[in-house]
Amino acid sequence: MSSPVSREQRIGVIVVAGGSGQRLGYGVPKAQVPLAGVPLLVHALRGIEASGIATVISVAVPAGDTVMRSLCRGAALRAPLTVVDGGATRADSVHAALQALPANLDAVLVHDAARAMTPPDVFARVADALAAGAEAVIPAVPVTDTVKTTAPTTSAQAGIAPRVVTGTPDRSTLRAVQTPQGFDAGLLRRAHEAARRFTAEQAAAVTDDAMLAESLGAAVFVVDGSELSLKITTPMDMLLAEAVLARTSTDPKD
Repeated sequence: MSSPVSREQRIGVIVVAGGSGQRLGYGVPKAQVPLAGVPLLVHALRGIEASGIATVISVAVPAGDTVMRSLCRGAALRAPLTVVDGGATRADSVHAALQALPANLDAVLVHDAARAMTPPDVFARVADALAAGAEAVIPAVPVTDTVKTTAPTTSAQAGIAPRVVTGTPDRSTLRAVQTPQGFDAGLLRRAHEAARRFTAEQAAAVTDDAMLAESLGAAVFVVDGSELSLKITTPMDMLLAEAVLARTSTDPKD
């Protein structure tokens, strides 16, 4: 699935699988939740495998989670795979997984296990953009909803509604960001080392690895994501994902 350009690189792929899954309501960590009978983590690993871009894979799981370690061992991937204990935050988990990767990689992709249905072509597009010279690459899709910026209402307005509109961004410039996010390996390591010195307030404001790259002044390029790369967080997301899988498994064109 990977192109000749991306295959020239040594690429590490980090999979973040530390979500609690409380909103899904299954009583187990999110990456263990079955989608069409297969755990989300296994779906995610199969997508990476199908892309053919990974030299090595590092998975961050909740500390002490033996079930997910077993799932990783049973995935039987061609690329060597290491499992590490994640941290208290997503950034901590990525940092731990990054430390487990070899030092001689050209690039690192960071992927969320919750985006278990990401097509292999998305991994290839990110890898190819890195091979072409980008230091940081994110997949994204256009925002189709009208988006408003808001602020809390004043005490005098509190009886009307809790928030008031302050602006309407031009949605043609907006993109909904997905994973895997790809980086020059050295840049990602520097970004995460710098993040270790953030205050608690600064750390709480960081929602993805691209923000860390931006904080170092790196240009972050955007490639096409996929509607299939939905982040599975709620029961409604699971219903949608199951419906998509059922449709693609029975469609004779697929």
